Amino acid sequence: MSGQLILFLVLALVAVVTAIVMLLHRNSVYSALFLVLNFITVAVFYLLLGAPFIAMAQITVYAGAIMVLFLFVIMLLGAERLPDAKVLPLQRPLAYGLGIVLAVETAYLFLTRARPEGNVLPPEAAANLMEHLRALGTTLFSDYLLPFEVTSILLLVAMIGAITLTKKEKGGQK
Repeated sequence: MSGQLILFLVLALVAVVTAIVMLLHRNSVYSALFLVLNFITVAVFYLLLGAPFIAMAQITVYAGAIMVLFLFVIMLLGAERLPDAKVLPLQRPLAYGLGIVLAVETAYLFLTRARPEGNVLPPEAAANLMEHLRALGTTLFSDYLLPFEVTSILLLVAMIGAITLTKKEKGGQK
């Protein structure tokens, strides 16, 4: 086994474990931090595939800006710890059944489609040239400017809504 395959397997284990811990943790701040760790491992996957621009965008946008917004809303709403919830009668058996279906499907895909030689090739070196990155930036901020602006307005409205919902009036009244 090559060093790159060993690194991939270690990172895959870290990504899966952080995702599972993120889902199962009762404290939402810790869940958000495990999600940041998961985003960072995904960025390292992008580096292994030879896509440094996507890796840096992953860290900057998701692990940086979006997670700061998530943590801000979590702390603002005071929802650090989830309350004990009532479990619906069929919720647990349905969750176990869907988990078993997912595990069987994953095992089937590994057994029928996995290739032990690991022949994923990185993109050509020309794909990471500065001209291509300039063209990508130009396209994003010219042809796709409206979706960027709509997303920024949506995030701003969500943040204002969270502040408005949790703001207490002076004198302790809501």
